[in-house]
Amino acid sequence: MQKPSVSKSRKWLPAALPVMLCLCVLGSILMAAILSSNIFYSQLLFRSTTSMASVSRGQLILPHSLLNQIADLQSQVGVLLEQLHGASAESKALTTFADQLLHIATSLDKFAEALSDFYDSSSSGTNEVSSVDEDFSDPDESEINQGSDTHSFNSGELHNFTALKPNRLIGKKNFLGVEAISPTVGLLCANMASNVNRFMGYKIYRMCPDDWDIAQKLMISGCDPLPRRRCFSKTPPRYSKPLPINSSLWSQPADTNIMWSHYKCKDYSCLVSNGTIGKRGFFKCSNCFDLSKRGWEIPTNESTSAEFTIDEVLRLKPGEIRIGLDFSPTTGTFAALMKERNVTIASATLNLGAPFNEVIALRGLLPLYLSIGSRLPFFDNTLDIVHSTLFLDGWMGIDLLQFVLHDWDRVLRPKGLLWVDRFFCKRDELKMYLDEFSRLHYKMLLWRVVPKTDKLEDESFFSAVLEKPLRS
Repeated sequence: MQKPSVSKSRKWLPAALPVMLCLCVLGSILMAAILSSNIFYSQLLFRSTTSMASVSRGQLILPHSLLNQIADLQSQVGVLLEQLHGASAESKALTTFADQLLHIATSLDKFAEALSDFYDSSSSGTNEVSSVDEDFSDPDESEINQGSDTHSFNSGELHNFTALKPNRLIGKKNFLGVEAISPTVGLLCANMASNVNRFMGYKIYRMCPDDWDIAQKLMISGCDPLPRRRCFSKTPPRYSKPLPINSSLWSQPADTNIMWSHYKCKDYSCLVSNGTIGKRGFFKCSNCFDLSKRGWEIPTNESTSAEFTIDEVLRLKPGEIRIGLDFSPTTGTFAALMKERNVTIASATLNLGAPFNEVIALRGLLPLYLSIGSRLPFFDNTLDIVHSTLFLDGWMGIDLLQFVLHDWDRVLRPKGLLWVDRFFCKRDELKMYLDEFSRLHYKMLLWRVVPKTDKLEDESFFSAVLEKPLRS
């Protein structure tokens, strides 16, 4: 009873094979068309904004990954031809289909050859230089802050970066499980095209321009992450070896180890001198560069001080606090004090008018150069503690605060600690902010609200140490 069924299925295979192979080829061609049409976000974002400008200059811009996509399609067609060659043909339809498939493969070869000639002719004489003229003048502040840009990306290096990066073996998945890598850039880079073009205007394998200030403005304005670059970062010309870790935590870094070109202060003494107050170029954490423990000499009067001591917090979880994050305008003093207690802290901050990140690193600590709009680069449920001071203030809108708090919650492990240190706002807004913290449903371990007396405004300080709950 089974033999007739098997015989019938074998007779059915040759007739159905052309249809199946045809669908495979059509699917592959359709995929190549989609890829080469830049449906992927990174291609679409940048190339669509430049299409009109390119046509107006009489230039044709083709995606640099098109050759690789055609090569991938050629490989797939070759596999199909091998399968057809090894199959037992029982009909004219199969032979005809094989001839048609061979014709498609020949057409692809000619197309790939034509593309190769096109790229060779268009790239001759470029000497590996980005197509943007080098213009390192200061950007228009309104352009960055308001996003009033022309949406015209004309940097060839930017297109090179955003193009899909196939694996060395076309069509083979790598250890990540993908056949190609898609480089990422921030969504709002499209609103700041001319400054992104300037940022990507450099000579490949040459020295990068000293333009970190432009890069930071782009990051703060939402162009984050920035595209990677293929140039070498400048270094301080008289860099000296760092101090050993047993003395670097509380020693003033050497001036020669910092590039001062984009700071108002041109040496370290300017950052700490009483005579330069108001002229240093920064105001948040005004005493940060005084590398001492005096700022942590906290009064014991709970009615006037909103702060908790480090030892007071660590006693809540004896032996459990090992790694964490400090998200604050800081030069790493909190991290240094925690290091003395065998706790490793990454300090997340920007260079807000002064060399915050450089000083953190020169102290032998870990700086994390991160904007407020970025997702934290840590996996879920991994950190023992998240600390923040002089950052969460009344300037922050509720929507932003919610996203920040939930990202901190994501990286905190169960029973981990969220240490909010001296959050301040107007007294009549305090309940609104406290309600957002209560919505996390954390356990309150330490809690303090005191008046903020350094200004005439009616403001309050709020500090708390909260424990993340277990969630099923």
